[in-house]
Amino acid sequence: MTTPLGILLRHGDHEAAHYALVLATGAAAVGRDVTLFATNGGCRLFLATAPLEADGREALLESRGVAGIGTLMAAASDLGIRLIACEAGLRAEALASASLAPGVEVAGVVTFLAAVGPGQLISL
Repeated sequence: MTTPLGILLRHGDHEAAHYALVLATGAAAVGRDVTLFATNGGCRLFLATAPLEADGREALLESRGVAGIGTLMAAASDLGIRLIACEAGLRAEALASASLAPGVEVAGVVTFLAAVGPGQLISL
């Protein structure tokens, strides 16, 4: 049994969101159970409309051979990564749960901590 990994995404900027997905997919690819929990600005990563891809950074990364957020989100789904948007974080950012991408749960910090248990936590 591997140590579960919990990633807390608190920021809504592209760099933090991108690297949260890099860590999540990397850990899942080597067999770890991963839960990615986004709160406050980080919840924007889980929006169905993908606003983090609109600034041109995605095209630049992909032109350099780096997987972008869209690619990493698809990989996260394929790898079974649990995606949780914080209910309070959604409220703080005035985001509706209906605006989230399919497969994203809405729950609180207790659910996140229970999922990770005695595992490892990373905060971005």
